[in-house]
Amino acid sequence: MTVLSPPVAAEAVKELSVGDVVYVSGIIATLRDEGHMKALEAGALPFDLNGGILYHCGPLIVGEGSDRKVLAAGPTTSSRMEDLEPEFITKFGVRVVIGKGGMGPKVIEAMKENSCVYLAMPGGCAAVAADAVTRIVDVHWEELGMPEALWVFEVEKLGPLVVAIDAKGSSLYQISEDTVQENLERIEKGWSP
Repeated sequence: MTVLSPPVAAEAVKELSVGDVVYVSGIIATLRDEGHMKALEAGALPFDLNGGILYHCGPLIVGEGSDRKVLAAGPTTSSRMEDLEPEFITKFGVRVVIGKGGMGPKVIEAMKENSCVYLAMPGGCAAVAADAVTRIVDVHWEELGMPEALWVFEVEKLGPLVVAIDAKGSSLYQISEDTVQENLERIEKGWSP
């Protein structure tokens, strides 16, 4: 079983391939589109993500202050950050991105150039993901609202997660799309399973 913990070395990421199953333990940060925009506009983050793990997540937090608890922490749709992620990965040294739904060619290229991987978490597992959060370490940019703030969590074996885009530029989503296209072409030619 592969467990990634930040700071994640480039070599560790380069050893992963599409389809590998991994878990994440350690300190991670959540961020969605508004947080990405704020960080890129400011040119800085209040939390060091160099070699770090970024989770596309808008968590649901209950309680106040030190009594806060993560009730739900499911992935948000990563394509929302599509235009922002290449610059974000490059500028802040992100090594691992967790989300759902995949990301496109510009992000894949940035991941290749910066030794970064995309780990897919299925939607609908918000409570399971919340169970992996052992504590809320910090929160920044609360003025953006709960789901958009930058939350810093400590997690223990968050997953299982599937390497959906590896640092070599392979994408599980592209492989699936290519397979579907090949099968459609066969069907059009009269092939049946």
